[in-house]
Amino acid sequence: MGKIRCAILGCGNVGSALVSQLAEGHDDIVKRTGVDIEIAGIAVKDVAKHRNTDVDRTLFTDDPFALVDDNSVDIVVELIGGMDPASRLIDMAIGKGKSVVSANKELLARRGSDLLSAAASAGVDLFYEAAVGGAIPVVRLLSESLAAERLYRVSGIVNGTTNFVLSSMSEEGIDYNEALEEAQRLGLAESDPSADVDGYDAAAKAAILAGISYRCDVRLDDVAHEGITKVRAEDVQYARQLGYVIKLLAVTELSRQGDTVPQVSVRVYPAMVPVSHPLASVRGAYNAVFIEGERCGEIMLYGQGAGGAPTASAVMGRSVDAAIKRLAGHRPYASMIPARESVLRAPRARVSPPSDLRCAWYINMDVRDKPGVLAAVAKVFGDNEVSIRSMEQVGMGGEARLVFVTHEAREGDIDQTLEELNGLGAVENIGGILRVFGDNRVR
Repeated sequence: MGKIRCAILGCGNVGSALVSQLAEGHDDIVKRTGVDIEIAGIAVKDVAKHRNTDVDRTLFTDDPFALVDDNSVDIVVELIGGMDPASRLIDMAIGKGKSVVSANKELLARRGSDLLSAAASAGVDLFYEAAVGGAIPVVRLLSESLAAERLYRVSGIVNGTTNFVLSSMSEEGIDYNEALEEAQRLGLAESDPSADVDGYDAAAKAAILAGISYRCDVRLDDVAHEGITKVRAEDVQYARQLGYVIKLLAVTELSRQGDTVPQVSVRVYPAMVPVSHPLASVRGAYNAVFIEGERCGEIMLYGQGAGGAPTASAVMGRSVDAAIKRLAGHRPYASMIPARESVLRAPRARVSPPSDLRCAWYINMDVRDKPGVLAAVAKVFGDNEVSIRSMEQVGMGGEARLVFVTHEAREGDIDQTLEELNGLGAVENIGGILRVFGDNRVR
């Protein structure tokens, strides 16, 4: 049996759950792997703060740098989140030859390629399974099991808060504010939910998924993102009538396979998903990732994507992996060969501009109910090469509401269409505007 000492940075919901899981699972880990993982220390902001854990209080420290610097520490588990001091601590750990396990999606989305390159050069592991999808093993699947697969599209519901809000709006017939308040009451949304509802959290995860899926360096700033704050109860109702549900999706797609660097699209947006699509059935705070590949076909992973226990489960699994590899004298493949930039560092992605991307669209608008209005509106669509697939008119006295679903159209053409429609005197208001996802599977 070999002993591995582990430093845990951060003791919030995930850190506390990890400490408990390591204690409860200690004997099973030893029996199954022969590895005895010992907690060397736990870095916290306030040592005196009461915590619901039975861990030895002497393990707490408010100096994470001293803990990382401890030569007896083999693995550093970073659960602080954010950029600083997490970024400096991981750099320090890698520089001292320690393996790292992190759940820090923002850091990985901004510096992932740099950190992986540094870890490979140092001959240590950097695992980040828990950064995307909580307990769902999507990072391992994409980076290992599907390493030789040509993936066309990886898309998913990767934020539990927004999925709960949208599910509540659909199933309970309530508006956005009511659904958000319910999520906050249940502890599924923060008092300041902007990172979730504005799409930032999902954008970071989309960058990570794209980088793994297409073997290139995709960063958070590459991801165009929209949140769910503009989704209205009436849009949810119209979607249901048309055979769709609305979901906040992270969508990464291979736009073009280049000779050396692929061109990819990476987006986060609320979309109408056909009820027949597997992602449409993902309810509440659950997550799911839908993978489409050349040989593997379609794969969907589903599970708890947030919360202390599920995320800690993923962290613990990768901590055990790191411990086993250290005892076996494992060195990552890239560290065994000459440290060439082309080998150790993924190339920067070529990201397609949003205006060039194509999909179907849902658009509704209020217009004056008089002769010739529909023809004028249809002409604007046609002049901009946007083909209408279906149209429904809902009478409103002296006004009418027109609900359109288009065929696949270029986003730049849709933008021009909306600009011209806003200039039509007969158009009173353009309301819901949503992309339609999944009618046509990739390739």
